[in-house]
Amino acid sequence: METTMILAKAIVCGLSALGAGVSMIGGLGPGIGEGYAVGKALESMARQPEMRGTLTTTMLMGCAVAETTGLYSLIIALLLLFVNPFVSLFNF
Repeated sequence: METTMILAKAIVCGLSALGAGVSMIGGLGPGIGEGYAVGKALESMARQPEMRGTLTTTMLMGCAVAETTGLYSLIIALLLLFVNPFVSLFNF
């Protein structure tokens, strides 16, 4: 019986680590999106330098919104690794 509980806990811990790694793939999207946004903003500033202030403000707001998805995936990964609610099901 105890061997089964240890195996079940090991499976839950292993799959939690795998889930945390998969959730961190969510950090790729914001990085790509922010790089693309900054590149396009610089391209626009090169064409119309007088719009620099407006473009910078809009770009920073867009990057902040895009970064939230990466932060959400980081929070999910940390919760799966350190505050895993499924491990507490196995009391021994």
